[in-house]
Amino acid sequence: MSNNRLYLYPVWLRIWHVINAISIILLGITGISMQFTNLESPLIRFNSAVSLHNFIGVVIIISYSFFFIAGILTGNNKHYKLKLKGLIDRLYKQGKYYVFGYLKGEPKPFHISEEEKFNPLQKVSYFGTMYLLVPVVIITGVALLFPEMIIEKFYDMSGIRLTTFFHSIAGFFILIFLIIHLYVITIGKHPLKNFKSIITGYHEAE
Repeated sequence: MSNNRLYLYPVWLRIWHVINAISIILLGITGISMQFTNLESPLIRFNSAVSLHNFIGVVIIISYSFFFIAGILTGNNKHYKLKLKGLIDRLYKQGKYYVFGYLKGEPKPFHISEEEKFNPLQKVSYFGTMYLLVPVVIITGVALLFPEMIIEKFYDMSGIRLTTFFHSIAGFFILIFLIIHLYVITIGKHPLKNFKSIITGYHEAE
């Protein structure tokens, strides 16, 4: 295998990635429609938005369970493990590159390899999304599907409103992550290179 052509994305991971991305987009559209659309001129009819949102939510639960188990069985979860020593310095270097270095044509501070598939900022954001935000969305989503599971009051706050708040906030940050993710993967000499990787499974170094 050439050093500048690495097979990093097996078929199962690519299929999961596409399903997950489409599901997040649909959850975002239906969620926004449910929360903010005028009932007289809805983006999606409320009942339809709720039904689709719930259905895609179940898809996300199955998809995430598959991702979590497959990650353990294949060793893919090693790419999400954070090395705390020197993390701040690595995040600073990568952030500086994204903000200034890329525009100046400077070399990347971290390069992809079979052992390190993500740069420091990617690793932190992926870890936070996949192992913190997504579980919060799933847990709160299941609770909202079965509201009898939710405590009636948490101090002076409604349990359902609090659960809805955490569900919405976590979902919002996942959408922000997706938007930033779509931007970041276009950075480089060949903006469509990373999209090609999702099709072929191969990462081609610049």
